[in-house]
Amino acid sequence: MTFIPYSCQDISEEDIDAVVAVLRSPFLTQGPMVPEFEERFSSMHRARHGIAVTNATAALHVACLALGAGPGMTVWTSPNSFVASANCARYCGAKIDFVDIDPVTRNMSVSHLTEKLEKAEKNGNLPGIVIPVDFSGFPCDMQEIRALANQYGFKILSDSSHAVGASYLGEPVGRMADISVFSFHPVKIITTGEGGICLTDNEMLAEKMRLIRSHGITRDPSAMSGELDGPWCYEQVTLGFNYRLTDIQAALGTSQIAGHDRRAATRSALATRYDRRLAGLPLKLPARSGDRASAHHLYVIEVDTVRGESKRLEVFESLRSENIGVNVHYIPIHLQPDYRRLGFAAGDFPASERYYKRALSIPLFATMSEDQQDRVIEALTRALN
Repeated sequence: MTFIPYSCQDISEEDIDAVVAVLRSPFLTQGPMVPEFEERFSSMHRARHGIAVTNATAALHVACLALGAGPGMTVWTSPNSFVASANCARYCGAKIDFVDIDPVTRNMSVSHLTEKLEKAEKNGNLPGIVIPVDFSGFPCDMQEIRALANQYGFKILSDSSHAVGASYLGEPVGRMADISVFSFHPVKIITTGEGGICLTDNEMLAEKMRLIRSHGITRDPSAMSGELDGPWCYEQVTLGFNYRLTDIQAALGTSQIAGHDRRAATRSALATRYDRRLAGLPLKLPARSGDRASAHHLYVIEVDTVRGESKRLEVFESLRSENIGVNVHYIPIHLQPDYRRLGFAAGDFPASERYYKRALSIPLFATMSEDQQDRVIEALTRALN
């Protein structure tokens, strides 16, 4: 039996031609393709500025720095995410903490966030930045989170790495955040091989992020100090990093944008088909809501709790034995050894921990056939029975 991965890239001949064209061009990096990719992706999400970088972890790091993360600041995020959603604050010297999830959406819980903010205000330790995560491509409750940000004075950095093309209240995801970050890893909906982008409507934040991604260097004479020795001059005006995306990657990403609607429609149809075909099984299926549209990056089920984690392991091993690449997203960040050393422990965020013990990501990708999906459904049914 051929192997069915939980996800994989969808590369067309047009994508390959776009990359080859750059390889034959004068610019492999720092050429015209990165600005074109930034403009097209920004337009797709109705944002004024896009700052493309090497990966979404770098994007989160750059965004945290632009928002002022550093020693003395606390940043909150969701425990149900990849570690990068929390690591980015620690890179800046900020303190990290978590807000438990809503068991239905698996995203940051507004009620838990509200309660935690009320306590933090009394204790004088409000967060400077909150990082909600659009887990599996399902948008967070950003209207409520924005209202809380306005009330308590924190900035919102939306980790929308899973949510390319998702929408919330009729707008592209990320519109209510100060900065939103997307990922272009190969398993994501649009890929550049590796890559990420920061979107913002704030020109000052955009300029900060552009500086930080390229060594903190400017060639703009109006931003330099003193007299210039000549037109070759540049100045490092802040401490930055080499987080630049290449033109090769940007060409792939630009071509991928052109095929996004087709891939998104396929993902949506497959997710709906899963909803229908799995409805009678002892599973908890992904949330649906009339006010938002998921990007369907992942299709995560939760195995019935009758036998808890042991049953999830049985199902996982049964599907893997049939060459079906199921996976688990995610081990709660606060349970990782490096975070336990910071003082976090089991029981701190019970909703995230309960979800993790039942979670299983089953295959969903744009090139998946209905025959492959039927094979997954049949194998899952056998494993559960």
